[in-house]
Amino acid sequence: MTWNVNSLRRRIDHLGRLCAAEQPDIVCLQETKVRDEEFPHEAVAAMGFAHILPHGQKGTNGVAILSRQPFAQEETRIWCGRDDRRHAGVRLASGVEIHNFYVPSGGDVPDPARNDKFDHKLRFLGEMIEWAADAALRERPVVLVGDLNIAPLARDTWNHKRHLRSVGHTPRESALMAELRAAAALIDAPRRFVPDDAPLYTWWGYRYREAFAKNYGWRLDHIFVTPPLGGALGACRVVAQTRGWDQPSDHAPVVVDL
Repeated sequence: MTWNVNSLRRRIDHLGRLCAAEQPDIVCLQETKVRDEEFPHEAVAAMGFAHILPHGQKGTNGVAILSRQPFAQEETRIWCGRDDRRHAGVRLASGVEIHNFYVPSGGDVPDPARNDKFDHKLRFLGEMIEWAADAALRERPVVLVGDLNIAPLARDTWNHKRHLRSVGHTPRESALMAELRAAAALIDAPRRFVPDDAPLYTWWGYRYREAFAKNYGWRLDHIFVTPPLGGALGACRVVAQTRGWDQPSDHAPVVVDL
């Protein structure tokens, strides 16, 4: 399961409720907004996750991987020369690798010359593409998940034509996502089960209060697998009802069965 929790300590009860219902073996969180020394280890362990890799900071960003299975290897990386806690990776005893990302949102203006945040996002994606190719991810059993802050397909946003000039759905960002997929031959797990021409959303913003009720959504949260795991995809679903909970994250979890 991958979920942008938008403050782990604020939504620790939501995580417990979600995990009790879905019973995931692995949970990848983004935007945890908590320093590693303040991570709620006891509460998370009580949910059944004895193995935890937090990689966070105060107030913003941050990722974590929670697991019922032990880690054979752990890693975190610095991207674009900034230690802003946007990646964590593990390898399980089975050999399966899991890489959890929180890609920069990119701000509001889709012009890298005028918007440093958008420039950062493009450079971050470029480094991901180089890493995926250099590490030969396509040859290993890898699950790549996270809030990638891109809705790459036309039906990944509620208004394709309107949003082509909006950060998160620009042709430039979608092209970089396609390059990332090509670099590791990534399989889009949710789209194995929902056709490309059908709407599929994981995020409904806070700015418009009726966004979730009217289904004005975007698909920003992704699960990809490499070819060695393609045959193991059993199901994939968005747990959209969490967006209707009291004081919810603006993102819904995505769950894949392997």
